Amino acid sequence: MCSWVPKAQYLVFTSVYELEHEALDALKRKFSFPVYTLGPTIPYFNLGDESKVATTHSDLNYMKWLDSQPKASVLYISLGSFLSVSSAQMDEIAAGLRSSGVRFLKKGKKKEPSRWWLRGLFLFQCLPQKKPGMDSGDGEATTACHVVAMPYPGRGHVNPMMNLCKLLASKKDDILITFVLTEEWLGLLGSGDKPDQVRFETIPNVIPSERVRAADFPGFIEAVSTKMEAPFEQLLDRLEPQVTTIIADSNLLWLVGVGQRKNIPVASLWPMSVAVFSVFHHFDLLVQNQHFPIDLSERGEERVEYIPGISSTRILDLPSIFYGNGRRVLHRALEICSWVLKAQYLLFTSVYELEHQVVDALKSKFPCPIYTVGPTIPYLRLRDESTSPTTHSDLDCMKWLDSQPEASVLYISLGSFLSVSSAQMDEIAAGLRSSRIGFLWVAREKAAQLQESCGDRGLVVPWCDQLKVLCHSSVGGFWTHCGWNSTLEAVFAGVPMLTLPIFWDQVPNSKNIVEDWKIGWRVKREVGWENLVSREEIAGLVQRFMDLESDEGKEMRNRAKELQEMCRGAIAKGGSSHTNLDTFISHISQR
Repeated sequence: MCSWVPKAQYLVFTSVYELEHEALDALKRKFSFPVYTLGPTIPYFNLGDESKVATTHSDLNYMKWLDSQPKASVLYISLGSFLSVSSAQMDEIAAGLRSSGVRFLKKGKKKEPSRWWLRGLFLFQCLPQKKPGMDSGDGEATTACHVVAMPYPGRGHVNPMMNLCKLLASKKDDILITFVLTEEWLGLLGSGDKPDQVRFETIPNVIPSERVRAADFPGFIEAVSTKMEAPFEQLLDRLEPQVTTIIADSNLLWLVGVGQRKNIPVASLWPMSVAVFSVFHHFDLLVQNQHFPIDLSERGEERVEYIPGISSTRILDLPSIFYGNGRRVLHRALEICSWVLKAQYLLFTSVYELEHQVVDALKSKFPCPIYTVGPTIPYLRLRDESTSPTTHSDLDCMKWLDSQPEASVLYISLGSFLSVSSAQMDEIAAGLRSSRIGFLWVAREKAAQLQESCGDRGLVVPWCDQLKVLCHSSVGGFWTHCGWNSTLEAVFAGVPMLTLPIFWDQVPNSKNIVEDWKIGWRVKREVGWENLVSREEIAGLVQRFMDLESDEGKEMRNRAKELQEMCRGAIAKGGSSHTNLDTFISHISQR
């Protein structure tokens, strides 16, 4: 390489002359052509341009953190983007930094082993923590409350738990929240888009991968119930400062036992509707009234009218684990409810006004405080202009929606776990094409294939920011699998629903939407995959549902707007959820 340099017409160095003037002068005497030092060739132009400061979530996070630190107190660490030190040395550096008590900003490499990379992302946002009540010595506020939050490892559980943690952080500056996930789930969730008060910790991947859990759901539940407790308890013993409260997904029933052994109060977070919890809690009434076990083909239309606070319900509209293959995990669901009673707090992701009758019925029986803190959906993000669409998929969605008439688009998303059969997908695609209704369909890995089948009236994408889409003025309806989080997002957005439940709590959620709240229609009365809805039925249904001028459609949309106002009133200052969150924070901060 160096032998070819003398054959050039110019030699340009990225260095600064004053840094290496003796070596440069010696070279200039030897070379017959000009030698220039043009450095430093670094992006210092950006420093004077306000438009280029902190444009990514990562930039915003670390600059905000640096702004909060004392002058010249932070050690910045970056060990290169090509070769680096060994994993063993990385571990020693991490342990040494933790012991030193010095603030630091650690830059990681994407190609480093995932566990170290994720730890690096966590570490650079984290201060050495003080014990509650201790003065930091330099006038800084100390952590008054350390909450450990752990969701069940599934998208419909991780998201509401994180949204709850963001709400808590938005209300209390001196709260520290340690959010615990499996290593795989931290990789799926990513490290950005969270408050500074929230830090991540992981336990090893002791359960089957998220990619295969649907293939053996009972086996997955068994692993979650038996294999996660020991590594979580080991992590809990290492955490600083002292943990004051555990927020546990109700499905992780063993967390209540851990709290009892460690003398740490546990708040059980139920991530489904209050009505579904009450059905499980009153399971003995189903047995006493000879509605379990039951043959659905003969008695599925019979009504259950004796569960406190719950309106008349068909046997067919109970959670699907009461019949068929679902019964393989029924014992776990009943066990979960029995452990919830032993927690110190019971939190629901619902909105009190949506389910006030069943909430009041439970409050009259439970010894522990019950708080409805929902909707635990990412509505805080809607207020933040910095969270404009960031992915190509989001940009495509929003740009396409901007070009559509008001309330003309049917948004379709049938879940991130189980979904309808391929044959039903084909019928939906053909029906949408025939309907000539505009639609936006989130279809994951099948997006490209379905786009070809659906024609040019709609857009099919792998993923999108669902709440932002639902709140867009062009969206006039939501075809949903009735997952609880999706249901709450539709209520928040004031969008009526077409319901196609598949499994578990989706079935009673559909009943609530159609019969109790009257903000939707069923795609089919039966539950499950067996009976296909034909393309002709789908085309006609979609056309009627999206007809903004029909009396039935107007009534449904007016009702959806009423529930939207009710939902947004709950999170406003003085609303039920706003007040419940304040009360809960007050309780856990006094310990």
